[in-house]
Amino acid sequence: MLTLVSTPIGNLGDMSQRALETLQQADVVVSEDTRKTGFLLNHFEIKKPQISFREDNEQRVLPKLMEELNSGRNIALVTDAGTPAISDPGFILVRAALAENIPVTAVPGPTALIMAVILSGLPVHSFTFRGFGPRKHGPRKRWLAIDVASPHTLIFYESPHRLIAFLEDALEVYGDRQAAVANDLTKKFETVLRGSLSELLAQFKENPPLGEYSVVIAGAGEKDLDNSDEED
Repeated sequence: MLTLVSTPIGNLGDMSQRALETLQQADVVVSEDTRKTGFLLNHFEIKKPQISFREDNEQRVLPKLMEELNSGRNIALVTDAGTPAISDPGFILVRAALAENIPVTAVPGPTALIMAVILSGLPVHSFTFRGFGPRKHGPRKRWLAIDVASPHTLIFYESPHRLIAFLEDALEVYGDRQAAVANDLTKKFETVLRGSLSELLAQFKENPPLGEYSVVIAGAGEKDLDNSDEED
C-alpha cells in the first residue's frame, strides 16, 4: 500500500497521531529530502529506512518504488513539509500505483495554501491554487493572465528571491487588487501581511523577503472585468 502522509509545515505540534502510527507501521519512508525527514523521524523516535524521491530523480527512482509496492511492502510518502504531491513530488508515484491497482490512501494534515487563504481575509467560498509560477518575467505574466477574469481567489507559492518580481508582474496583470502574503505559518514568527498589491510590493522592497511565501490575491470583480474589456 502507498500512503501519502501529511507532516507539519513548521510547528511539530501539528503532527497527528494517525500520521505517527502510519510512519511507524511503514516498511519504508519515501521523502523529498532525507535529511529533513530524518530530523522529523528522529524527533518522534521513529527508525525507518528512507528512499529519496525528488523532482530531479523521480523518473529514475520510480521503478524501484514500484518494485517495493508490488512486493507487498507498505510505503509512506512524505514531503519536506505539508501534504505530499501539492507542488511537490508524488503525483507520478500515485498515478503509477493506481495504474497497477495498488491501494493508495492518505493521512490528511497541514497544507500551507489552506492556512494562507483562510488567514488572508479574502473570500474563501471558492479559490484557485496555482502553485509556483514560471521563473522568467514574460512567461510568468502570460501564466498569471490565464486567471485575469477569474472571480475566484487565487493562491500562489513563491520563493524569497522571486517574490518582488512576482508581485510586480501580478500588479501589472491584475491591477491593484487586495492581497495577502504569508510566511513562517505555524511558527513563532508567523506573518500574514494584508493590503493592496502595490502596498505589499512597497513593504517588501523596503524589507527584503526571507523564506518561502504563500501569496493570496483577490479574484476579478466587476471593476477588473470592465478594465480588461477596455484594454482589449
